[in-house]
Amino acid sequence: MRIVPKHHQRSKRMTLSLSSMIDVVFLLLAYFLITTIVTKREDRLTPNLQLERDASGGDSQDFEPQVLEVGILDAKVVYRIGGQKFTERGPLVEALRLLPKGPGLFVRVSNGPSVGDAAMAIQCGRDAGFEEVTYVPAAE
Repeated sequence: MRIVPKHHQRSKRMTLSLSSMIDVVFLLLAYFLITTIVTKREDRLTPNLQLERDASGGDSQDFEPQVLEVGILDAKVVYRIGGQKFTERGPLVEALRLLPKGPGLFVRVSNGPSVGDAAMAIQCGRDAGFEEVTYVPAAE
């Protein structure tokens, strides 16, 4: 025997509105489409090495940057700082420790060395205590 009439019984099943779910999916789709189109690809980013020009038209800087050049010499990877050449990690880190840390370190990689060689040069700069290490591709 039923005490409550059938039209007064509540449904125990919950319903979820699909229109709000479709709105959320559409907004996420639009977000990901826009962000992939708007952002630059990493291989097209410019390095943050820029010179300031004074009023007379000449180049002026407050510091002399430390430049570590990575290249190939006699089929071996060579790391150059000024006139010094290094082929191993240990002596390179020791030489970098002697340089002033304020201006930062620029790692210029010519065509030829692998990505691993460039990464090692950047890591040597970090190990030597440089807070700012900037990768600069060599001018072609």
